[in-house]
Amino acid sequence: MRKTYFTRKNLIALSFAFFYSFLFLFTGYCLTTTKNPVLSLAQSVFGYNKIDTENARFIFLFLILVAIYIVVFVAAVIFEKRFAVVNGKKKRSVKLFLTYVLSFIVCGILSFGVAYLIYVIANVSFMPALSFIGTTLLITTVMYVLVVAVLVGILLFVVNFILVDKPFRFFKNDEVPELDEELDAPEQDVVSNFDATEGTGKYGINEGGIVGDNEVRKVEELGDRERVFPALSSMDEEYDGYAIDKFETDEVTLNDLASNFRDYLAKTEKLYYDIETIRFFISGLAASHFMILEGLSGTGKSSLPRYFAKYVSANLLFVPVQATWRDKTSLIGYFNDFSKTYTETEFLLGLYHGNYNPDMLHFFVLDEMNISRVEYYFADFLSVLEYPVDQWKLRIMHLPYNFVPPAKLMEGILQIPENSYFVGTANKDDSTFTITDKVYDRAITIDFEERNEAFTVKGDVSPIKLSQSKLKALFDDAKAEVKNHMNTSDFEKLYKVTDYISEQFDIVFGNRILNQIEQLIPVYVACGGSKEEAIDFLLSRKVISKIEGRFEDYVKGALKELLGIINDTYGAGTLVRSEKTIKAIMKRL
Repeated sequence: MRKTYFTRKNLIALSFAFFYSFLFLFTGYCLTTTKNPVLSLAQSVFGYNKIDTENARFIFLFLILVAIYIVVFVAAVIFEKRFAVVNGKKKRSVKLFLTYVLSFIVCGILSFGVAYLIYVIANVSFMPALSFIGTTLLITTVMYVLVVAVLVGILLFVVNFILVDKPFRFFKNDEVPELDEELDAPEQDVVSNFDATEGTGKYGINEGGIVGDNEVRKVEELGDRERVFPALSSMDEEYDGYAIDKFETDEVTLNDLASNFRDYLAKTEKLYYDIETIRFFISGLAASHFMILEGLSGTGKSSLPRYFAKYVSANLLFVPVQATWRDKTSLIGYFNDFSKTYTETEFLLGLYHGNYNPDMLHFFVLDEMNISRVEYYFADFLSVLEYPVDQWKLRIMHLPYNFVPPAKLMEGILQIPENSYFVGTANKDDSTFTITDKVYDRAITIDFEERNEAFTVKGDVSPIKLSQSKLKALFDDAKAEVKNHMNTSDFEKLYKVTDYISEQFDIVFGNRILNQIEQLIPVYVACGGSKEEAIDFLLSRKVISKIEGRFEDYVKGALKELLGIINDTYGAGTLVRSEKTIKAIMKRL
């Protein structure tokens, strides 16, 4: 876990403060003794007259107090600045400057004020001690500057002597921002394309997600990162290179989350959904970071993720898909050879923002996603989301040697944060492309077939704050409940149906679907639903729907037999969605 307030920058600043305080004590000691270089320097350069050391114990107590509060003041300033950054406040505001001034005054009062009280109680004159402290501070500052200058000179010599044969880069506008504690170098097993094809796509970038050699040669002339990635660099400056670890969250259960969100939609937005749809939407987030909301226009597909993000105080990016989209550059941008800059998209900025706010939920809604072919422009995301979270990496572009990229784009590779959820809406009409099975298999798909009837909500339903860590904890708690999972009897019933489908229609019930069952069903049950409803949902969408488009002579008879098996196994009217899907296919035969 990142240490928000104790970063390398902070520790370096504190170490300088400790060094100054130590030097201050050392200088004060030298000024009260005889025959030493510091005393000689003070007498010859500053005309210092050695004070009477009869009350030396009070002098040293005063020195210690000042030294302590020098360190305390530096620590307070560091904390105040980091507090502003972590909580999204302005780092250069008048309010923050006044806070620094107040800290200085408080530390001054505590050091000098306490010393004055001690002197008054001991009936000792305070003015000579005050003059001595002032002289000590002046001489300490001069010595501090000299010592630091010498050390920096030695360091520059040693470093450049060691690296004498290495390329030199003048640090001006492209210095590397120091990030939280440790930033590991990104792994190099970056994903290629989903069903990758050879050849170079638009803007010289491979459709497989790897930048072409042509672009590598051209970007060797890049300027500094503020010119190449202006928006990403601006975000680095806004966050000072540090991620915000925690996002405020409310206490809520999955059951309450589903029911209260449904009531919120009805009362506040006049949108009405059945409770099963809400439960499937929430539990679908636990099974996949990619969801498809499919159905007729005007059934509330786009509104559901839009207002869920509003309800839980999440970040939302609504992206209308264009018919001209052919590869990932439409989503994450591309390097412009003419301007020698990277064309940054809102989608790229949203992912980058998610890396700076890992505990805030981020929803990316691809509206009318099948107006272009999903497996073209979203291919790399479909592949990468299949991997473990730490390997959710996308290569944005190849960077030339010695180029310093934005803080969260090390070596041109972007980490897709775990708090990112991608929701695509898809219409069913002649103006759109058919979504292929390989896309459906990787997504949780919810059908919107008709509008729901209005209902009345009593009581107040207000938005909440829900963090990524809280949502994940809710999912983990649901999965930890044994009663929420499929038991042996449940799997025997399911396999009886799927084995028949595999035998008759050659549709395999794969490991991906089994994994989605393990992830979705416990969460759906925790949302207040039943196992049978969740099984019905997955069976109808993941397996039975693939029979659509079969017109062989045996299909209709096999479907009738399948319907009988489902009714015998689960009972008629239990798997409503599956029965409806089978009957709809039979009707078209």
